[in-house]
Amino acid sequence: MKLTTAKWTGLFYLGLAVMGVFAFLFARDQLFVAGDAAQTTANLVNDESLARFGIAAEVLIVGFQALAAVWFYKLFKKKDSFTAGLIAAFGMVNAIVILAASAFWLMALNTALASGASDTVQTLFEAHETLWQVGTLFFGLWLLPMAYMAHKYNMPKVMVWFLVAGGVGYVLSTFTGILLPEQTTLTEALPMPATIGEFWMIGYLLFKGVKA
Repeated sequence: MKLTTAKWTGLFYLGLAVMGVFAFLFARDQLFVAGDAAQTTANLVNDESLARFGIAAEVLIVGFQALAAVWFYKLFKKKDSFTAGLIAAFGMVNAIVILAASAFWLMALNTALASGASDTVQTLFEAHETLWQVGTLFFGLWLLPMAYMAHKYNMPKVMVWFLVAGGVGYVLSTFTGILLPEQTTLTEALPMPATIGEFWMIGYLLFKGVKA
């Protein structure tokens, strides 16, 4: 039973990761140009299909995030229901933030197609970006109880430390992005350990599983 739950958790987490790479790191990067409203609007109009697939992928992130949060709770609740609940709660906040961000992206696309009001389009897309920026707080917070539960289940110590470093990095990057907006390299570098920790966790759940 635990192994089946672990694999479902890993699959939902993998779906979250894959959709995130496509939506935020590919589609969004191809369309949004910071500080250039005319170019952002033109990109949305000229590549409407990419924009729609990006928005759809971002909505799928929401679904996979919510499912992963619930299944992490199901997986870990017998050993520590409080910490498992923290993973679920912080994961659900992530889902809500991304859902709101995707709505702003869709509004930006609809505005670009309907009126071409580039200033409005840019403002809406920047709202999308800002939601992702402040949402990194909970991207980090959800990794910390996950790392604690990984430790309690005797998962690899190096993986645990990558999750901790990534969680702390996400939290810190939220505030460097706000307080030190010119330090973009630092803000982008801080969460990098999370990528290793999260993909390691996905692989562990899928191929090794969790035993009581």
